[in-house]
Amino acid sequence: MNLTIHRGTNEIGGSCIELQSGDSRILLDFGMPLLNTNGKSFNFREYENLGVNELVSKSILPNVKDAYSENSKINGLIISHSHGDHYGLMHYLNKDIPVWIGEATHEILKLNNIFLNQENKIENPYYFERWKKFQIGDFTITPYWNDHSAFDAYSFLIEANGKKLFYSGDFRSHGRKKEVYKNFIENPPKDIDCLIMEGTTIGRNITKTKTEDDIENEFLECFKNSTSINYVFTSTQNIDRLVSIYKACLRAKKTFVVDVYGAHILEKLSSFAKLPSILNGYPNMGVYFYSKPTNKLIGDGYKKMVFKFTSKKINKDDIINKPSNYVLLVRSSMVNDLKSMNIKDGNLIYSMWSGYKDQPKTKEFINLFVNNNFKIIDIHTSGHADVETLKEYANAINPKMIIPIHTNNKKDYKRIFCQKILELDDNQVYKM
Repeated sequence: MNLTIHRGTNEIGGSCIELQSGDSRILLDFGMPLLNTNGKSFNFREYENLGVNELVSKSILPNVKDAYSENSKINGLIISHSHGDHYGLMHYLNKDIPVWIGEATHEILKLNNIFLNQENKIENPYYFERWKKFQIGDFTITPYWNDHSAFDAYSFLIEANGKKLFYSGDFRSHGRKKEVYKNFIENPPKDIDCLIMEGTTIGRNITKTKTEDDIENEFLECFKNSTSINYVFTSTQNIDRLVSIYKACLRAKKTFVVDVYGAHILEKLSSFAKLPSILNGYPNMGVYFYSKPTNKLIGDGYKKMVFKFTSKKINKDDIINKPSNYVLLVRSSMVNDLKSMNIKDGNLIYSMWSGYKDQPKTKEFINLFVNNNFKIIDIHTSGHADVETLKEYANAINPKMIIPIHTNNKKDYKRIFCQKILELDDNQVYKM
């Protein structure tokens, strides 16, 4: 088996792995970078008009042989979860390459195409199921369900030609699926030749990782002590976080307000897990119809989807008259509606990775609230395993070798882990 990490050996995000056994070739993830080479936030709009060859030459697209041509030799692409740094460039691949994906992840991507103007259409998806083996060419693959901030996240055991490789994907142990992680540690895959393991938090100064239960309690204290509006700036796809916010709202007797996108995400995913869903009778929930995205969706022909939740509509006057009753999910695209409410004090709770604060739109958005006497509060925990969890994970699997990926600090692996470490560079071929 030959292994090539086309991107991810020296950065967090943009993950892309290729495996070859005999005539069979598969890809694990095909993500968009998070940062430019200068360390600034990656903005794909600067490159979206370039062709494939130019994007490859600028190292935006991974240099994967035959991946983009009409007669592709790639037998399959496997997507680990619904974060853009793991799937965001897949629309450049040849459309005939089979895509293996979790069904819930595919539902998220379909909604993203509509609401977020993405282009990740999968014409003929192949759905895998947790812990059930499937075959691509010479490869036998077993998906393992992960605790991660993405709803439907997986790691993979990959077997071919007598070798066993395990790809961790992104994972943690402190989310709402911590029992899934515990079960994995108690029943890890055996006799692994190579563990490709993420190390997002390696090098970060984290004293103690908060759990999602901790986050819920912090939201509760914030909501209970608030006499005005609470806006929460977070990712709509961070379902664990939405559940934490909703539970805190119930305990604080507040109404949790999402936009149309959030309403659709929660409703669609509620068929896969017990989640707060507006149409399934969950109390203290409502939908605010932000003007710009709502008008765009109607113009794009999605009027039926927009008005699916009108029975739970929260009006602007409702919020203006009793702002302390509401907790609203917000994004920078909603700025005009939030300005029109003209609420001059309250809380803006930032609940995402701090690195996003460097983006110009995010800075501008936060400054709007600073200038209106809002208190800016950080309530967040990582979607990734802390160092102690990474060590526990590696010791449970006890592979013959660990290869770093999804990290800015691969040289620290030798100091942290007792297993043999192989530091690869992007595009370096390793023969197992």
